Amino acid sequence: MLRLKEKDKPIVQKLLSSGCCARCVLRFCCVSVPAAYRKPPQVRLTSALGCERLEPFLSLTDPRSLPQETLQELRAFAGETENSEPRESAEGTRDEESHDATVSDPPGAPPNKRVKLEDDDDAAVVEPKDEEQSVCVACLGILQELCSSAEAVKIAERVKTEKYEFDTLVLSMSLPAQLCVREHSCWLHVKKELREKSMAADKDDVVQVKEAFKWTMQGLVAKELGVAVVTKSSFEVGVEFTHPETDADCHFLATACGDCFRATKNKQSVFTRMAVVKALEKISDAVFLKHYSSPPAAPTSMCSSEDVQCFHACLFIAGRYNKFSRALPQTPWVIDGERRMESSVEELIAAPVLSAFRADGFNFSSSGREDVDVRTLGNGRPFAMELLNPHRTKLSKEEMKQLQETINNSSDKIRVRDLQIVSREAMSRMKEGEEDKTKSYTALVWTQKPIRSEDIAFIDDIKDLTLDQKTPLRVLHRRALAVRQRVVHRMNTRFLDPHHFYLELKTQAGTYIKEFVHGDFGRTKPNMCVLLDTDTDILELDVESVDVDWPPSIPE
Repeated sequence: MLRLKEKDKPIVQKLLSSGCCARCVLRFCCVSVPAAYRKPPQVRLTSALGCERLEPFLSLTDPRSLPQETLQELRAFAGETENSEPRESAEGTRDEESHDATVSDPPGAPPNKRVKLEDDDDAAVVEPKDEEQSVCVACLGILQELCSSAEAVKIAERVKTEKYEFDTLVLSMSLPAQLCVREHSCWLHVKKELREKSMAADKDDVVQVKEAFKWTMQGLVAKELGVAVVTKSSFEVGVEFTHPETDADCHFLATACGDCFRATKNKQSVFTRMAVVKALEKISDAVFLKHYSSPPAAPTSMCSSEDVQCFHACLFIAGRYNKFSRALPQTPWVIDGERRMESSVEELIAAPVLSAFRADGFNFSSSGREDVDVRTLGNGRPFAMELLNPHRTKLSKEEMKQLQETINNSSDKIRVRDLQIVSREAMSRMKEGEEDKTKSYTALVWTQKPIRSEDIAFIDDIKDLTLDQKTPLRVLHRRALAVRQRVVHRMNTRFLDPHHFYLELKTQAGTYIKEFVHGDFGRTKPNMCVLLDTDTDILELDVESVDVDWPPSIPE
């Protein structure tokens, strides 16, 4: 059903005679019923008004190809003959405020104010001239030939070549900026008529080209791909439309509202959609009409479907890693543009994962980080990866296990466990209360003075020692200068020889262990130098555990 009201008729006739396609007529009549846009947009009409411009826009499809119901609705609305009788809705009475029923002309309406519908081959049809263009002045053909089953097949074929894994989709589109200008021009063309009919419609009530396109095409594309149509999906198919006359249609705005347009390095044209919308909001109707015709002039060409791009929402992978090397950074180590280490934990894990999920890129994060010369032992450090635009999104348990084995077999420097797909929401659990978590370490400590086992025994009795740690000198270039309080919950010592002992610690997350041992020139107080009354230094450090209960453990 067309969902049009009697008072829409002058608007419809005005838009059709201006060169708008059928779907754009529905848009400007604020018809927001998706089903109305899914019907073929063109019907053969003859005009009792003698409006020769009407035919080229609506004669491309034989009326007998349309559903009979649609044809009857059009006849009832436009008026088939001079003595047409008004048609009532199924309820017998129309609600003047509803678009849920179709209407006919009032009795006795003069014949020269009607559009006559004919499905007879002998009807006096005005055929388009060779030089005339049938491109809609409002949508530039996007809701005509570019909104069809044939176009849906082309889009679907392009999506198939990308080999994504998905079971639902949403359709998006990028439009040429001048559509905003042409739509504004059409709106001004019918604005006066709307006010005269006391219709409270506003420009914001007009259905956007994007919405009409999606209502029509999303189901067709989804059907071709054999997936479900939903309002929200992690997989997006984007269609980019361009038009050669974009700058020509928008050029007057640079004069009328020059401060809205600024040249940028990455943009081919200053007439971006956002800039054009901003300019149209700033200039008055009078200024607009002074520079641009209303209705807009017929275009010399239609839009073209420039590109189809697919994008899948990010996928999140989590697990725990062990690092067994004292010459392996967590992330690529680059200083002054020069790489210092040939690999990193991040890269050793990421390479097989990117290959398995066919992702375009990734972001790596973890629960804290260890220095390049520090090992991570025990049950490992929790980590997560955000995979960008993954083409594959589902791996079975066996496939995930195989991926984990692939990572572990690729290097003897790291090992991964509990590898799994997680949700975006679950990612936050890794960072929740990060400073309230605890971590356990083992440090090999050197002392300048010789020591005996009994000299370090008192350290075992120290509990919940509060440290004041000024930002260490070694990280001052990347962290703000501040004094941070951290707690050493407990310590245990193991005597090794007169100048060495092992120190086991359980501390608050974020404690600088190296600085606690050597003092960092007094920037950490108290420190092991103060406690033992001798200079001390740290020779080796291992992370024994990171007490974060995430991600869930997976039995081996």
